[in-house]
Amino acid sequence: MTDWNGKPYHSLDFHLKETFGKKVYKLALDGGMTCPNRDGTLGTGGCIFCSEGGSGDFAASRRPSVREQIEDAKEKLAKKLGDRDVSYIAYFQSYTNTYAPLFYLEELFSSALDCPEVAALSIATRPDCLPEDVLGLLTRLNRRKPVWVELGLQTIHPETARFIRRGYPLETFSDAFRRLKAAGIPVIVHVILGLPGETREMMLETVKFLGDLGIDGIKLQLLHVLSGTDLGELYLREPFPVMALEEYLDLVIDCIALLPPEVVIHRITGDGPKRLLIAPLWSANKRLVLNSLTRRLKERGVYQGCARVKER
Repeated sequence: MTDWNGKPYHSLDFHLKETFGKKVYKLALDGGMTCPNRDGTLGTGGCIFCSEGGSGDFAASRRPSVREQIEDAKEKLAKKLGDRDVSYIAYFQSYTNTYAPLFYLEELFSSALDCPEVAALSIATRPDCLPEDVLGLLTRLNRRKPVWVELGLQTIHPETARFIRRGYPLETFSDAFRRLKAAGIPVIVHVILGLPGETREMMLETVKFLGDLGIDGIKLQLLHVLSGTDLGELYLREPFPVMALEEYLDLVIDCIALLPPEVVIHRITGDGPKRLLIAPLWSANKRLVLNSLTRRLKERGVYQGCARVKER
């Protein structure tokens, strides 16, 4: 069994140190874009769980200059880092970050890559917003510095996808994944655990599907019910079950066991903005969640990929 610097799973921190030879931090940036699920192309309310920040509640404020955003984010980290030699990933997080004209995207992403301290570019987007000209741009940029694309899938189950108003079928995701991989661009996939109506088996089916597909990375995100979202309004009107901490820990451990060892786990919990969080309230204590998960993994002796080995 592989041991990734003392962890039983292939963590992002380990991957970054192996790839770049130093500590690397993500800088959450705002590219000033919207989303076809908000501007009327597909809908106006966004996905049912999405806040006004468009999944970028921790991103820098919208500014005309990417460089200014990067400098601002670096300044916030400066006291923590001291004089350490570090690099950064420019992470375009808010809304759909390929949903703009090509010339705008080229200027935006090139400005980030021009910063010598930026080691890579990570772009969060929708699989239905990757036309061929944009894919060509990402391919060219990937020759300068590493470019990753993060796709928000959340679930493989069509009934849940309709409920959350995702706005595209699984086939669209599969096609975008295939084209990105053919272009040599690593793909990280976002999955939400705990969506209303999904059973534990359904969530594990999503993770197993992605592990079998050959994704490069995954973000396992606990469902956060946030105020100011349609999901939050629904919860306050008709409360639905949310996962307890112990239930979530056991589920995440089984997800880790299903994933091939080469898949980088970029996130294993997530933390919603405390000012917006309605439920589950325990998720606001991220340190508790991570420490509890580490302890539970050691108790169960689970390593990433061990479930697949047993299946063979």
